[in-house]
Amino acid sequence: MATSEGMEVAERSGENSSGGQNDGYDNACIFCKILNKEVKSDLLYSDEELSCFRDINPGAPHHYLVVPTKHVGNCKSLQKDHIPLVEKMVELGKTMLQNNNITDLDDIRLGFHWPPFCSVTHLHLHVLAPVSQMGFTSRLIYRPNSMWFITVDQLIQRLNLMSSDPVQ
Repeated sequence: MATSEGMEVAERSGENSSGGQNDGYDNACIFCKILNKEVKSDLLYSDEELSCFRDINPGAPHHYLVVPTKHVGNCKSLQKDHIPLVEKMVELGKTMLQNNNITDLDDIRLGFHWPPFCSVTHLHLHVLAPVSQMGFTSRLIYRPNSMWFITVDQLIQRLNLMSSDPVQ
């Protein structure tokens, strides 16, 4: 289940700052604050497992962030058993695009900033569309196969190469 996975990752990575309580909330995380409605945001979707909101600095006409509702560390802290979570994030991202009349799913970009090139340590999938309308800077920032941005397929490939045991 994503919520327990998120707590395990937060525990392993030392990112839970909730004063010893392991409730999947990091009080130093802006995304946790958004999901807890402590910070105003355009929350488009939220359930027990995943949430989606608009990026505050959009790189495309449609730029959404899909995040686990419970705090999970960045993509570098994930393990092989997180692949179903990543796949559910992708499904929600595509659904959000389709709900907003984006029908050409060949003109989208889905991916993650690779640490240390991410500003928020809460796992978040960038969902951008249409790629054909992205400006030069956005194309650079969200460039696949770069040192700073990896696609979903690249992340899943990395995770598949891992053992299922947590890093000691």
